[in-house]
Amino acid sequence: MWAAPGNPGIADHAECVALDVKSHPAVVRFCRDRGVDLVVIGPEAPLVDGLADSLRAAGIAVFGPSAAAARLEGSKGFTKDLCERAGIPTARYARTRSLEEAWGALRRFQPPFVLKADGLAAGKGVVIAETRTEAQEALAEMFGGQFGAAGNEVVIEEFMEGEEASLFALTDGETIVPFGSAQDHKRVGEGDTGPNTGGMGAYSPAAVLTPALEERALREIVEPTVRTMAEEGTPYSGVLYAGLMLTGEGPKLIEYNARFGDPECQVLMMRYQGDLAALLLACATGDLAREGAPGFAPEAALTVVMAAAGYPGVPRAGGAIDVGRAEEGGAKVFHAGTRRDGERLVASGGRVLNVTALGGTVTEAQAAAYRAVDAIDFADGFCRRDIGHREIAREAGTR
Repeated sequence: MWAAPGNPGIADHAECVALDVKSHPAVVRFCRDRGVDLVVIGPEAPLVDGLADSLRAAGIAVFGPSAAAARLEGSKGFTKDLCERAGIPTARYARTRSLEEAWGALRRFQPPFVLKADGLAAGKGVVIAETRTEAQEALAEMFGGQFGAAGNEVVIEEFMEGEEASLFALTDGETIVPFGSAQDHKRVGEGDTGPNTGGMGAYSPAAVLTPALEERALREIVEPTVRTMAEEGTPYSGVLYAGLMLTGEGPKLIEYNARFGDPECQVLMMRYQGDLAALLLACATGDLAREGAPGFAPEAALTVVMAAAGYPGVPRAGGAIDVGRAEEGGAKVFHAGTRRDGERLVASGGRVLNVTALGGTVTEAQAAAYRAVDAIDFADGFCRRDIGHREIAREAGTR
């Protein structure tokens, strides 16, 4: 197994290689030279850039959607328009391509206002404005380049009341297989305060997404999405990560991710029981119907993100990390923004570690995860101390 670029965590399992994923010929050549049987594209940017198309054209099996299908994540407006065509429940919206158009469209909505950069913004392109003045100021910043090219178009949405949950499904373009649920915590601060991030922690399963609600979300949201994409000549193959709002009217789609996502992937993988490579290969080759339903451990999994000081702004790089004995109790420390500086492990990104543990309940999984967090020496790091708080309150009977 090879990982590009990899990090000190995955280096225990794979050979890390310096490979420019923006150079499709270089990736294809690397795979051919080494007889690679399956490529799994993790991040969203190479998917939107069409790396999966280049690999498939070279006869290499790849887990991940085409560039045309990856627009489900790459363009908020594309997905909203698809929902409208397919009758998929989602928030009322307006696509705007200039500041003047956005200010005009704002009059059709009531506060709070949900403003989304249309393109990829590393999980940070969403602003919830409480007042019309705040919304106007935010729109000026977005069209002024706050999120780069991702903000050349902005989607304005009505605010949906409810609790969020994430539903995952694998598909080869025809067959759809559910692949678990999770709930993450986007705000940087405890009590869900502060700016949005790429995710400060998550737990799985999301009990609030009951079997009945999951079945309804699959029937009303995921299945019509896969069907419509196929009918329109852009079949979707890979994992569909549906961000859902559980409203009083039922589940509604917030947005799609075209990959497993972080930190949700960590809790799903801690619970998954099976041959992941075989499952992803079946998905990549159109053989998903031959696979049985994925199995998951009955325990809950919870992960805590340790981030570098300054995140989600400018993170402090180079801080020394000592994982110590964090994994001795069964926890798993997943690396994200880390690198080796000689013999030292140091921070090299905003979200640095995902400290993940299992437990009989979310309450138990949280306790195990924070025990592991407290065993790590990372002076420049911080984390939220309330990951899983909604489900823990439900388990305690106080919510």
